[in-house]
Amino acid sequence: MKNIFLIGVLLAMVSCKNQSQESSQNSNSDLAIAEIKSPIKPLNFVTSAELKETVFYLASDELKGRATGSEGIEKAAVYIENKFKAYNVAPYFETYRDYYEAKGMDASNVVGYVEGNDPELKKEFIILGAHYDHIGVVKAVDGDSIANGANDDASGVAAVLAMARYFAATKNNKRSMLFTLYSGEEIGLLGSKHLAERLKEQNINLYTMTNFEMMGVPMVDKDYEAYFTGFDLSNMATKMNDYVNFKLLNQLPKAKEFQLFYRSDNYPFFKVFNKPSHAISSFDFTNFDHYHKVGDEAELMDYEFMADLVNKLIPAYETMSNTITQEIKMNE
Repeated sequence: MKNIFLIGVLLAMVSCKNQSQESSQNSNSDLAIAEIKSPIKPLNFVTSAELKETVFYLASDELKGRATGSEGIEKAAVYIENKFKAYNVAPYFETYRDYYEAKGMDASNVVGYVEGNDPELKKEFIILGAHYDHIGVVKAVDGDSIANGANDDASGVAAVLAMARYFAATKNNKRSMLFTLYSGEEIGLLGSKHLAERLKEQNINLYTMTNFEMMGVPMVDKDYEAYFTGFDLSNMATKMNDYVNFKLLNQLPKAKEFQLFYRSDNYPFFKVFNKPSHAISSFDFTNFDHYHKVGDEAELMDYEFMADLVNKLIPAYETMSNTITQEIKMNE
């Protein structure tokens, strides 16, 4: 009887141990599933203060609306160059400048470079860009004749500079990244057209291109953060949503109606390379009344929103830069 009792105790102990291990494994498995299903938390790297500083300078009266070929846009270019230097973002060409002629005027893009950390994948490039020009001095309204261009597109420039700071600091990108700021957008996408053609001549292996346009104010009554022009042309927006595991980007019917995909600096890259090249914006046609007007002022931007959006975008681009294969493709 004693031996039978001891055997029973031992069997009970083994059973309890197995149940405990199974319970622990199930708990760990549930936790792992929960972690997989949870959206990636946005970073706290980009601050509203840095975005505000950039927009307030670029949209200041001192720069007189940053018309291509003007003294004001040259000041803007020097500001961007100095930011790249401060962030240890390298020039891609011999200098940061990509010079070209825009309707008889001397003009330039500003191009920064963060090399990928993988010996093979660094040969592939992700381009993030925005235009730093605006329409300059216009007909006065209540004594104000400077179209400062805070939302259009100092907001996009601020976002690109902040992302350049992140990737230069972390160097957590297997693919190489170009941070490209264009002039000549307002007079026919001339800067982006020139740069796209120059990079094509150099046989750059372009993976994706994103243009950031008018992202200074939040969208109205939307369940996503920003819209993606040319949404159906590639799987890029869908993949970026997958990378962060929430609805970061979506399509906006108005953007398709007004053919915004063809009207911003993403389009020359799409046309030249036939690779996923899109624009991201939060201007939804109802949330900002100062497009190409003197009222496009820096104090009207929502810098907390901007910082939150950029901090949510960075993990998507970081994942994009590190996938082993090119998961983002044009749709057939």
